[in-house]
Amino acid sequence: MTTAVRSFGLSLPDYPWEAMAPYLAKAAEHPGGAVNLSIGTPVDPTPAIIQDALKAAADAPGYPTVHGTPALREAIGGWFARRRGVEGLDPRAVMPTVGSKELVAWLPFLLGLKPGDVVVRPTVAYPTYDIGATFAGATAVAADDLDELDAATRAKVRLVWVNSPGNPTGSVRDAASLKKIVDQARDIGAVVASDECYAELGWGEWDLQRGGQAVPSILDPRVAGTSHDGLLAVYSLSKQSNLAGYRAAFVAGDAALMANLVNSRKHAGMIVPYPVQEAMRVALGDDAHVLEQKDLYRGRRERLLPALESFGLTLHESAAGLYLWCTAGEATWDTVARLAERGIVVGPGVFYGDAGHGYVRVALTGTDERIDAAVSRLA
Repeated sequence: MTTAVRSFGLSLPDYPWEAMAPYLAKAAEHPGGAVNLSIGTPVDPTPAIIQDALKAAADAPGYPTVHGTPALREAIGGWFARRRGVEGLDPRAVMPTVGSKELVAWLPFLLGLKPGDVVVRPTVAYPTYDIGATFAGATAVAADDLDELDAATRAKVRLVWVNSPGNPTGSVRDAASLKKIVDQARDIGAVVASDECYAELGWGEWDLQRGGQAVPSILDPRVAGTSHDGLLAVYSLSKQSNLAGYRAAFVAGDAALMANLVNSRKHAGMIVPYPVQEAMRVALGDDAHVLEQKDLYRGRRERLLPALESFGLTLHESAAGLYLWCTAGEATWDTVARLAERGIVVGPGVFYGDAGHGYVRVALTGTDERIDAAVSRLA
C-alpha cells in the first residue's frame, strides 16, 4: 500500500539576508576582519539599571499577564506623556509585546484581515509588513499616501502601516503628514498602525537634544485629535535601551482594538516574561541612559557620514534612526561589492522593495573601534 506524503509548512520567500553570505566572506578577508554595518543590532552594553531590574525579578514562578502588569502599563503611559507629547493614555489601551517584529508580522491576522483585504505599507519598507499581510491572506500594497491608490484598491484597505522614523530610509513624517494619512484611513474605516521604534533617535531638525523638535507619534493630539480610535502606536526598547536580546516592546492606542488583541493573545499564549516586563518598567522610567546611548550614535554618525561621502556615496533622507540611506548612482549590488572589498558590509536597498534599487543601508551599530576602522578603510 502506498501512503501519500503530504507537504507541510508555509510558502514564504527565502529570508533575504542569506544572499549576503559571499559579501560577508569577502569582507572577512580584509586585514583586521569585517566591519559589519548591515544589520541594526545593538552592540553596546545593556544599562546596569535595567540588568539589575531583570535580576531582581528573576524569581517568577507564576505565569505573567498578557496585558502587562499595571505598573508597566503606567510606566508606558508616563513615557508617552514625558517623551512623546501624549497625555492621559488609558492604561487599558497598552500592552507589552515580544519585541515589535512579532506584532508587525501578526497584527493583520490578529485584526481579522482576510483574503481580499489590503494592507498598505511604505514604498521603501522593512519586509515584515508584507509577510504580515501574507500570514492573514491579505494583499500588501506599497504607497506612502492613500491618494496614490485607485478607487477599487482603496476601498479594500483595512490596515495602513506608517513607519516614522523609517527603516531603512530614516525619513520622518511631521504631524501634518501623519494627520493626513490618519484622516484618509478614518474616512474608509481602516486602522493605522505606526511603527515608531526609532523615535528617540532624531538628527538635525529632529534632534531634540540639539535644539530640534521631537519626532511626533501617531497618538499625538496634533495627529489623532481627541480620540485614538483606529490608531495603534508600536514601540520597541531594542534601539533606545540596547534591549534587542530582551524582546521588549509594546503597543498602545485604540482601547477597543486593544481589548480584542489582549484576548486573542491570551488564547495564543503570546506573553512577555515577567522579568522582562520589570526591566521594561525600569527602562521607561530612566531617560539618562537613552540620552547617553544617543550621544554614542550621534558621534558614530558624525564620523561615518563624511567618510561615506568621500567614498562617493550621497545621503538621502536619514533624518532619524540608526541608518544612513545612501546611493552611489549605480546598482545596489555593485556598491555592496565595492564596500565588501574594503572589508565593510552594508545592507542592500533591494531588500526593502523596488524603490530601494540603487541604494544601500549603512548601520551605525558598530562599536567605536569598528566605526573608526570603517572610516579609515573608506579614506
